[in-house]
Amino acid sequence: MASYLDFEKPVAELEARVEDLRALSEREDSPPIGEELAKLQAKAAKALADLYASLTPWQKTQVARHPQRPHCLDFIRELIEDFTPLAGDRKFAEDEAMIGGLGRFRGQSVAILGQEKGSDTESRLKHNFGMVKPEGYRKAVRIMELAGRFGLPVLSFVDTAGAFPGVEAEERGQAEAIARATEAALILPTPNVALVIGEGGSGGALGIAACNSVLMMEHAIYTVASPEASASILWRDSQRAQDAATNMKITAQDLLKFGIIDGIVAEPVGGAHRDPAAAIQAAGDAMNKALKRFNGLPPQNVRSLREEKFLAMGRKG
Repeated sequence: MASYLDFEKPVAELEARVEDLRALSEREDSPPIGEELAKLQAKAAKALADLYASLTPWQKTQVARHPQRPHCLDFIRELIEDFTPLAGDRKFAEDEAMIGGLGRFRGQSVAILGQEKGSDTESRLKHNFGMVKPEGYRKAVRIMELAGRFGLPVLSFVDTAGAFPGVEAEERGQAEAIARATEAALILPTPNVALVIGEGGSGGALGIAACNSVLMMEHAIYTVASPEASASILWRDSQRAQDAATNMKITAQDLLKFGIIDGIVAEPVGGAHRDPAAAIQAAGDAMNKALKRFNGLPPQNVRSLREEKFLAMGRKG
């Protein structure tokens, strides 16, 4: 069943009328309404296209958080063959919010990292809503080191509101764990490509996104802090999240302009949740293209290109 966001109500009403007409047309005693149905479908499709052609940053934030949006495990299921998950950080525990493992992507052996939010109440609790704890970042470091040892590229699927902020995470060294993961990504001798599939929140995202190539889905967001947290800091009022989202330049389009990311993956009209298979296929094509740019480069060149990319940020006029 389709789930509509608040700003999609006009489209929801049109599509509800389309469904009513379609159901009526399927009845044996239905009058001929094919032409009227086609016109209404075209009107609904145009309304959806017009709406998504001019989304505000806050509306994009809502789309990035849509409950039916494809998540990390959906991308892995569709794009990675023979995926073998690896568990535990070999220091404390397994963190289900951080997915890691090995598999084959378009015929090439790769290591996989990603944050999984979950798609229903049970899985969201299991994966802690995609908020990673220190052991999750230490697991990521372990997998990146493994990838470097065996010459495997690393693909990261970024989707988190931020790292887990609980007291126990701080007690176990959350900041240090994120810093170590970021360092491991930056010094990796093999190419790495990150894709922000929903939310790229703060250091929680950066820990696995300090990559040679950083891509974003068209309606994803990538930010130093969530709009709500930023509003609380700037204005002491989380209700001003919409203002924060607008002023922080968190959309893929703004970040590409500033040179923070390297490319945008187009989503189906109405967002990735409307056609997850098409969105995931487009993402796979973009990641494959990005990865091919680094094929055959020696480790020093791979590191140098990554270093130059991040040092150049903020220096463009």
